[in-house]
Amino acid sequence: MGEFIKVEHLCHAYAAGNDEQRLALDHINLTINAGEFVAVIGTNGSGKSTLAKHFNALLLPTSGSCLIDGLSTAEPAELWKIRQAVGMVFQNPDNQLVATVVEEDVAFGPENLGLPPAEIARRVDRALQLVGMNDYRLHGPHLLSGGQKQRVAIAGVLAMQSKCLVLDEPTAMLDPLGRREVLETVKELHSAAGITVIYITHFMEEAAAADRIIVMGEGRIVYSGTPVEVFSQVRLLKSLGLDVPLAAEVAERLRGEKIQLPAHIITDEDLAVALCP
Repeated sequence: MGEFIKVEHLCHAYAAGNDEQRLALDHINLTINAGEFVAVIGTNGSGKSTLAKHFNALLLPTSGSCLIDGLSTAEPAELWKIRQAVGMVFQNPDNQLVATVVEEDVAFGPENLGLPPAEIARRVDRALQLVGMNDYRLHGPHLLSGGQKQRVAIAGVLAMQSKCLVLDEPTAMLDPLGRREVLETVKELHSAAGITVIYITHFMEEAAAADRIIVMGEGRIVYSGTPVEVFSQVRLLKSLGLDVPLAAEVAERLRGEKIQLPAHIITDEDLAVALCP
């Protein structure tokens, strides 16, 4: 698959007062291919959410470039094409719902595109089916759980026929059940619908579901690789203030006690199989 997002020497500076600026992104170079599932992890202030907002032109580069499906986010004429191609889901599900009925909320985006009613209905039906919320289409969003609300927010993005789904810590305000619902929905969309997924998270078990993990620190990409490659770097992640999956940390400590274990251990199942072959 070809490139969908290409970032070159991307810098972003925020005003810090007294005419000073704080560099939140420091010369980021990154390529994400169409159909890829990429997780981005990092501590607060690492720049991961700032980076996410560049992917649908909510923020523009201070310098450098950000291309979305070949379109520059710095070109005002391309803004709406970019935002149709890349949909965003944020932390708080209550801040993203605008209607009093689920199906009306999902229809909001297509309606604003001026689409015919039959096309809007088709898109709403498909989107609700994809996120497993069709049975709740006539419910009020205020009656739903946090995880269900996030699934409705994702459906709203899908109804816009976005090629890419960017989720900025979508489970940060949810309980474990809600987190599991959202992650399973995203995994299904990626595998069944082939949607490009960029998943910003501080939950390591969520990042482990991705094809590739990008580790950020102080506005830079510190490390990038598969979940196995990233979570094998226990000392690096700890030095950045990040957690690692418990199984990976236990395996690292056992290696320190001269117990021979493979490097690919990141899940409880991996560890159990390695210790009890």
